[in-house]
Amino acid sequence: MAATAKKEDGIVETIKTVVYALLIAGVFRTLFFQPFWIPSSSMKDTLLIGDFLFVNKMAYGYAAVSCPFAVCPISERIFGSEPDLGDVVVFRHPVNGEDFIKRLMGLPGDRVQVKEGLVYINGTVAPQVAAGTFTEVFEKQGPLGGLPQCSQGGVGLGGDCNKERFIETLPNGVSHSMLNIRTTGLDNTPIYTVPEGHYFFMGDNRDNSTDSRVAQSAFGVGFVPYKNLIGRADRIMFSSAGRSMLYFWTWRANRFFKAVN
Repeated sequence: MAATAKKEDGIVETIKTVVYALLIAGVFRTLFFQPFWIPSSSMKDTLLIGDFLFVNKMAYGYAAVSCPFAVCPISERIFGSEPDLGDVVVFRHPVNGEDFIKRLMGLPGDRVQVKEGLVYINGTVAPQVAAGTFTEVFEKQGPLGGLPQCSQGGVGLGGDCNKERFIETLPNGVSHSMLNIRTTGLDNTPIYTVPEGHYFFMGDNRDNSTDSRVAQSAFGVGFVPYKNLIGRADRIMFSSAGRSMLYFWTWRANRFFKAVN
């Protein structure tokens, strides 16, 4: 009987340990970091399809006790900094609620415009310096199996798919890589004046990104309210070029623990 009782006590303790571990993991995810798997090509070449990262939910502050984290205005957040130009941010789409990741290109009150492919923020151009060519294989990518867009036509499966690469420098001095495929309607836009409490986002793969340049009524992102910001992407943990993160033979060794710039 004593042996049976000890065995039952051991099972109970094991269950408790598992439950506590799950609770701690849940709290950790809710308050500190959230995993995010890059599903699309809109942030190439900064982020590739299959990059796995943790979103820093502490970057823009904790919520005060009286205010749920997801709906707190900026004045009620504590211990964090305000979002800044150039941050790579995960946020909830204002219309469909899906998690998106883009680069912050406009703060509340900013005037943002794109002219001939160049971004102007409050009348100041963000210069672009040519930085070679971004080349990838023209093949199905990631779990969704989408094909990349190329600047040259007639690329067959397995061929080189090229895009022009530039280094863009924002008015606050932050520099980052961005890609150009072709001239599109979004290379020339009206002036967007960002409302108070909202933010303006764009993808680094500029011609393959449905972002704040596209109105929400046209299934775009539009202006994103502060309450929809989840956190900042700071570092890639690992990356898989295959259909699943479990296919370890497709992992990109050069992207392990790579900083997101």
